[in-house]
Amino acid sequence: MKPVIAILAAGLLLGGCAAASQTAAPASSPVSSDASAAASSPVESSAPAASTSSGTTTCQYAASGTAAKQVSAPPTDDVPATGTTTVTLKFADGPVVVTLDRASAPCTVNSFISLAEQGFYDGTSCHRLAVGTGMSMLQCGDPTATGSGGPGYQFADELSGSETYTAGTVAMANAGPNTNGSQFFIVFGDSQLTPDYTVFGHIDKAGLKVIEKIAAAGHDDSYGDGTGKPLGDATIASAKVG
Repeated sequence: MKPVIAILAAGLLLGGCAAASQTAAPASSPVSSDASAAASSPVESSAPAASTSSGTTTCQYAASGTAAKQVSAPPTDDVPATGTTTVTLKFADGPVVVTLDRASAPCTVNSFISLAEQGFYDGTSCHRLAVGTGMSMLQCGDPTATGSGGPGYQFADELSGSETYTAGTVAMANAGPNTNGSQFFIVFGDSQLTPDYTVFGHIDKAGLKVIEKIAAAGHDDSYGDGTGKPLGDATIASAKVG
């Protein structure tokens, strides 16, 4: 798998395993290089899934590549499409509670919860840090910590076209349209990005302080685009739903 590279100079590409040709975005964009994303057929819609009168929707998850950690695909029927729920990410510097918005991104939240419940994120290291240059984010969600790992499936964007990436935003990294997998990024400083990354949650001020502390340790600049692997402890010890 080719690594998922987040570009930080003019935009941020976030995601799973993206093909090299898909990382030509501005250097300040979060990018996911999940190689498995390019291998499967595109998912049809990038609009938020429509909910039924019962407050549920149907999602599609297309098999794609080899999973970095063995998990089952999320359920696809009767997916909750209203309200919120939480997932707590436990870092060495403290817990980060992510409030997930089922109404705006039900299929993304469904996948995130499924992966958390199966332990996919437990013990994984956030592999990319961007500080300043129009983008301040920590990219996580790849068990291989290379930027190329994913869950073995991909799914469509859930975009309104008016997404903004202010401090506290949690959004999906991708390798291009409709290539979401397991990788996501947490924004800890207002960032200028095109509305191409599905926003599915937010963290509070306490969680923001934890991410800021990780960011304060800096990165190794190993990606060659102004971003790198965090020098501080950016390991997600566990991800617990509720």
